[in-house]
Amino acid sequence: MNMDASFSKAPVRTRRLSVYLALLWTFFVALGAAGAEPWQAALEQMPLGTNVTELNLTNCVAVMLPALQSNQTVKALIFMPGATDEFYFFHRAKAALTNASPTLLDAVNALAQQTRIRVTFRPPMLLLHTAEDPLEPLTIIKSRPTAERLRQTHFLPHVVYNDRDWDFLLPILTEGLKMELRPGLDSMDSWHFYRHSFAAWDLTGWETLQAIALAGKTTFTVRRDQVVFEGDKRKP
Repeated sequence: MNMDASFSKAPVRTRRLSVYLALLWTFFVALGAAGAEPWQAALEQMPLGTNVTELNLTNCVAVMLPALQSNQTVKALIFMPGATDEFYFFHRAKAALTNASPTLLDAVNALAQQTRIRVTFRPPMLLLHTAEDPLEPLTIIKSRPTAERLRQTHFLPHVVYNDRDWDFLLPILTEGLKMELRPGLDSMDSWHFYRHSFAAWDLTGWETLQAIALAGKTTFTVRRDQVVFEGDKRKP
């Protein structure tokens, strides 16, 4: 009698163990999904907006930047100088898109897999870069009240800059940030700044300065009611 009862309970314990393992597996799968790169999930929802089948020097930046949509994860997509050099200077970057309706994520993955361009998510900015690019903006704060004001300032709701120089951006930054920026227009000090290619949504003033520095390979110093940009002389 007792032996029969023990045998009848064994399948129940086995089923319970199976259910437990299944739930545990589901938990770890969910945990892995939650720990996956959030920027990938965001970009996967953004159509590239074109039937392009190849990214190259004539279309890549112009196609990808407008595809960035407003979201809570990736506030800026930045082509750093090393990435744009792969197209415009070395003429060697080219990536095929195989999906019939490609997304911005497809484009980013294609560049990462088929070119020398690499991808780094530095929240809230997604950087397209090469080994030549410093990934941390170099900043010097000499006025904390001004720096804090910039962190509380909201820049323009949406911007797309494709291959724009410092003189183009300066009046926009001055008006949007309500701040004096240096160097001024037509200054030789900005001749060695790289041209800027990035799209952004809802950046703060501080994030805007960082995006400018990353896109133009520059550094900036925050003084009282003034921000001074200089060329980034750090070695890669």
